[in-house]
Amino acid sequence: MKQIAVLLVEDHMIVRQGLRLLIEADGDIKIVGEAKTGREAVQMTRDLRPEIVVMDIAMPLLNGLEATRQILKSFPAMKVLILSAHSDPEYVEQVVKAGALGYLVKQSSGEVVAQAIRELHKGKTFFTPSIAKRLKDEYQKSTNGVGLRKKSDTQLTSRESELLQLIAEGQANKQIASELGISIKTVEKHRQHLMEKLNIHDIAGLTRFAIATGIIESSVQSTIAQDSSSK
Repeated sequence: MKQIAVLLVEDHMIVRQGLRLLIEADGDIKIVGEAKTGREAVQMTRDLRPEIVVMDIAMPLLNGLEATRQILKSFPAMKVLILSAHSDPEYVEQVVKAGALGYLVKQSSGEVVAQAIRELHKGKTFFTPSIAKRLKDEYQKSTNGVGLRKKSDTQLTSRESELLQLIAEGQANKQIASELGISIKTVEKHRQHLMEKLNIHDIAGLTRFAIATGIIESSVQSTIAQDSSSK
């Protein structure tokens, strides 16, 4: 069984050690490196090329938000899971804009963190339930304003839906081109046309649209939480 390679980024050693033990408990996930600052995280992603980065936000030298931006600029296909003590809307909005595909609060159990890693590895998103609900609510509110067209005006073709899913899953243009069997230039044209059609002009907005319309699944830990509470 191939293990999922994870870089763990957290400035508190005791938290890192505890997370490592919990995340690696089932044997299908391997922590390939640990960083205590955002700057270390950026360098270690270049050296280790993990599949998933579990990232704290509040860290010295370089915060997790900026580290996420820099990592995804260099490695667009890498997947970042934010694990933070904060769940304020401004934090969530910023990390989604930065390209993170998951956001958990630190009160989450080790089991939930491991499940989030697995879901991101499968190309899904994973948010704490309250955050997932907030993202959907914000999208639904915005559809009633002037910023986005209503769903009735945004019927997507099969190819457009396929492209949107790949974009929302964090795939780079090169990967999308390979997956769809088209040129990178054609992917760029399709992406531009999709943004114009939806009147959405950033990846964060496309991701929220894909979640809200069910094109990609936003996994949450409600089932796990129910299982835990029943024990």
